[in-house]
Amino acid sequence: MITAAKGYRMRRSKLYRYASDAVDHGRQYAFRDRKTKKRTFRGLWQARINAATRVVGLTYSRFIEGLKAAKIILDRKVIADLAAQDNAAFCELVKIAQSALKAKAAKA
Repeated sequence: MITAAKGYRMRRSKLYRYASDAVDHGRQYAFRDRKTKKRTFRGLWQARINAATRVVGLTYSRFIEGLKAAKIILDRKVIADLAAQDNAAFCELVKIAQSALKAKAAKA
């Protein structure tokens, strides 16, 4: 337990009782924040996709609905990366989503 507290300051790195408490607390934070990081990044990707789709005249939810209607399976991380890095590929996705939305509306 003392070796896991290496780098901590004062008695948290020297005395077993305090080191144990500090390491346990740190591990609880690490466990919690691994889950929080996933939520945070998903929100960031959604914001990036929404910003890119708004430029083209579409909303995020309609864009995702169009991708699902077109049976395109890409996760939000990849779509956000395309929106930021490869504008031509993202515009193709938008066109596919829009055409799938039109086909869905005509069908219904």
